[in-house]
Amino acid sequence: MYRSLLLVLAFSSIAVSESIIKTLPGFEGDLPFKLETGYVGIGKSDDIQLFYYFIESERNPSLDPLMLWLTGGPGCSAFSGLVYEIGPLIFDYANRSGDIPALLSNPYSWTKYNILDSPVGSGFSYAQSSEGYRTSDSLAAAHGYDFLKKWLIDHPEFLRNRLYIAGNEAGQEPHMNLNGYLLGNALVDENIDFNSRVPFAHRMTFLSDKLYKKTEASCNGKYLKADPSNGQCTENLKVVNKCMEKINLPHVLEPKCGRPLSWKPNALKWESIPLEENFSDFLLSPIRQLPEPTCRLYKFLFSYIWANDRRVQKALGIREGTIPEWVRCNNSLAYTHDVFSTVAYIQKLHEKGYGGLIYSGDHDMLVPHMGTQEWINSLNLSISKDWEPWFVDGQVAGFSIEYSNSKRGMTFATVKGGGHTAPEYKPKECLAMIYRWLAYYPL
Repeated sequence: MYRSLLLVLAFSSIAVSESIIKTLPGFEGDLPFKLETGYVGIGKSDDIQLFYYFIESERNPSLDPLMLWLTGGPGCSAFSGLVYEIGPLIFDYANRSGDIPALLSNPYSWTKYNILDSPVGSGFSYAQSSEGYRTSDSLAAAHGYDFLKKWLIDHPEFLRNRLYIAGNEAGQEPHMNLNGYLLGNALVDENIDFNSRVPFAHRMTFLSDKLYKKTEASCNGKYLKADPSNGQCTENLKVVNKCMEKINLPHVLEPKCGRPLSWKPNALKWESIPLEENFSDFLLSPIRQLPEPTCRLYKFLFSYIWANDRRVQKALGIREGTIPEWVRCNNSLAYTHDVFSTVAYIQKLHEKGYGGLIYSGDHDMLVPHMGTQEWINSLNLSISKDWEPWFVDGQVAGFSIEYSNSKRGMTFATVKGGGHTAPEYKPKECLAMIYRWLAYYPL
């Protein structure tokens, strides 16, 4: 089976410091893959320390593609992508007998990659000054680029590998063999992506035809930034909110789990994506308030317990005292949103001939596939292969469409039954998808 090279970053350390990890608490025996962790210093005097995980290809490290995976949020840890989506390890949810969560090998791992904790303040990444924690969309992108340059200078054996940037983004500059990019249920244009939640809800039958049509007409199709003086639109949106507020946005078919009494309720907000609750309170809640094992939030508890264990942090080479507590998604970042659309950047990549794989779980209402298709259509690209199903084990795994450019082109694919982080919900199908695309096969 083909395997890619995975680099998981979590930003931290002066210059580049690295360790080869042979064993991990919770996993029985030696790791069956090569795991490197470390810190890369970024910014003035290497003030920002970005922590990363690098998993080398289990097939042919010198030839397989190299992938930089950026977990979204902003503020979500690379470890979340590693253990819940594409990494070589998963938690053994059925085994709670030990004093630490048990780990198993993931048969659907995408390996040979770097996973990055970005921006600073995510996962195990940290800054040595308070000013270093102030970041933004544009700064996070610049830091990611600086990280990649420094890491490749320190690992010149991978300079010739085909490089892909994926995610749910000093000194001598290396020549990067950039081949393309992957975007999974990505927030690309706030207006388009958030606005598409209403038509998506209608398509999923959460809104009646009558309610949708009168809301569309009264709001002129603009739900995110509706005119506050438009009374009819405002009243219709209140009804829409009432219909949607109990729906689980990351995957609309899964239950929306109850929160412990100490949690502050989050009202549905069109202008934000609620990716994470307050798990510090969650972990301290009485057992009677914890979610049922059937709730997906239950699985996230394993990562909090595991990543905050001192034995784990010592094994990973985490610098003692650099972070007060590991959290899956840090919602308290000093973060400024200064890029509200990256559609123009994607168009430029396409025009330059880079390959692109854009995929969406078709049951995600955080960033619905309808919004993704809308901004793709706005690029007016030439279709080389029209809409058709793609299959895994003889069953429909989703639908895809291909667009041409001077070289590789762009592929958009839906993942049938997938949620906001599609590989988390459909690991087998997503492995087949990425394997075929990286190998230049049709989906």
